[in-house]
Amino acid sequence: MYSNDNRTVMTLDAGGTNLVFNAIRENKVITAEVRKPAFASDLNACLNSIRIGFEEILLQLDEKPVAISFAFPGPADYPNGIIGGFLPNFPCFREGVALGAYLQNIFSLPVFINNDADLFTYGEALGGVLPDINQQLLNLGNEKQYKNLIGFTWGTGLGMGITVDRKMHIGDNSCSEVFCLPCKGMPDVIAEEGASIRAVKRVYNQLSGNKDPNIEPFDIFQIAEGTKIGDQKAAIAAFAAFGEVAGEIIAVTATLIDGIVVIGGGICNASQYIMPSVMKILKSKMKTLSGETLNRLQMEVFNLDKPDDFIQFAQADCQKIPIIGSSETANYYHHKKIGIITSKLGASYAVAIGAYAFALNELDNIQ
Repeated sequence: MYSNDNRTVMTLDAGGTNLVFNAIRENKVITAEVRKPAFASDLNACLNSIRIGFEEILLQLDEKPVAISFAFPGPADYPNGIIGGFLPNFPCFREGVALGAYLQNIFSLPVFINNDADLFTYGEALGGVLPDINQQLLNLGNEKQYKNLIGFTWGTGLGMGITVDRKMHIGDNSCSEVFCLPCKGMPDVIAEEGASIRAVKRVYNQLSGNKDPNIEPFDIFQIAEGTKIGDQKAAIAAFAAFGEVAGEIIAVTATLIDGIVVIGGGICNASQYIMPSVMKILKSKMKTLSGETLNRLQMEVFNLDKPDDFIQFAQADCQKIPIIGSSETANYYHHKKIGIITSKLGASYAVAIGAYAFALNELDNIQ
């Protein structure tokens, strides 16, 4: 979709730490990436950073863009371009800011704002893991095609997006979120406290006795890898604890949506220490009161980053069932399967692709 469209859209992936600006044409980034600090607690500084970022992208373009389309973390009144409400990673917007109208007045362009995880998932559904998985299935002789995608962003916060049959789910209040679900092991605490950058830092500090306030997840990853001095066991345990909380959230969401799961964000670089805990949760068992044992998920989950898992996932399990009273048969996919995979596009690029497609789709519907 839109891979041959020559219109240009300026995009932004707004994280609580950094603002990442690009311009997209034909589903490709056509400018050098611009990064600016978010200044998440200072409204004037944040707005200035956003304005300058788009101005620097504009200077790189050879023609006027048709729109600005970008992502923000957390719930907001996105259809009206107003950022506000409980935004733990952007406190300067909590009172409500008409950001869309502000930018439209400056650049004289239509402005579209959406949740970052929604756009990440939308981008992966249109031009990332979902079409890639479906093509690989066809190449391996399996006619099964997946239409639904659940996306999670792991970083400063915990985000989630849903795309159903190539359509981005927004919700009646732009408020489909998982960060505020209960945290595994701490039911009166939000899940984001167990599955975010600060969660990895907190658990590592608790287990290791570290007193350095400047330690970051990348440092902890290096410690886990043995390339940096520190408590290696504590580092590995910190990522494993993250995986347990994230795994529970993924299990809840996949149970309701039933689709492929894609994960993006910088913490994915430590996926070898996170995914074992995630998969343990997804493959765990539960019981009924009568003592019957059931799978945590009613679909078998495969880690599609592992070649052997992908081969098993891709096996065509379609049976031909005779239609009673006729010589015809019906296809029966008796083995229910979903997969979990890390983004190959990268979160920022997937967000940009999603933002680009959303803007062009909206413009086409207006026309």
